[in-house]
Amino acid sequence: MSHRIVLIHAVPMAIEPVGDAFKRIWPEAEVVNLLEDSLSHDRAATGHLDRAMMDRFRVLGDYALSIGADGILFTCSAFGPAIEMVARDAPVPVLKPNEAMFDAALDIGARIGMLVTFQGSVASMRDEFQEMAAGRGLEAVIEPCLVEEAMMALRQGDGERHNALLVEAAPTLADCDAVMLAQFSTAQAKDAVAEVLGVPVLTAPDAAVERMKAAVLNH
Repeated sequence: MSHRIVLIHAVPMAIEPVGDAFKRIWPEAEVVNLLEDSLSHDRAATGHLDRAMMDRFRVLGDYALSIGADGILFTCSAFGPAIEMVARDAPVPVLKPNEAMFDAALDIGARIGMLVTFQGSVASMRDEFQEMAAGRGLEAVIEPCLVEEAMMALRQGDGERHNALLVEAAPTLADCDAVMLAQFSTAQAKDAVAEVLGVPVLTAPDAAVERMKAAVLNH
């Protein structure tokens, strides 16, 4: 039996990394991509999640269910509370993009670095990480390193410069127990970043697909 997994993206650059993860980890799944790229622009403009934005996520969740989603994975990291709202109401598994990666990081240590390419993600991801750590009874610290120029390069189609900028910034987090690549779109830089660090480098797509597979098959 094939399971339909609806992926909801706020930037087109997230589509390929998570698609590759599905091909490697759960090729039997039927993947459907929904791209709403005004979300990231509007989130950056408002600086917060307002009522209108929350309502848009409710509509996106309802649409995914209307086309037969067996699971919904959001790949946009700046919208944690909105995704949690969708998850509370949905009859199928709904995952935030980074929760599985956060769990993996907390399994490694208490001081976690994070390379971020979108300013709007920082606060929500920090809050989500701290909440998850507290829920596990752990004292953990997340150290973000913002590299907005990398996202700009990727939007212009320059993946090589995107990766180079992340590699250049990575050593500032070398004293962490692990380093996370915050956006799905940054997964392509994993190998290059790992080469300059002596700690584990984690990406969201693989961890998210593994968790989604387990959640849907056990649902």
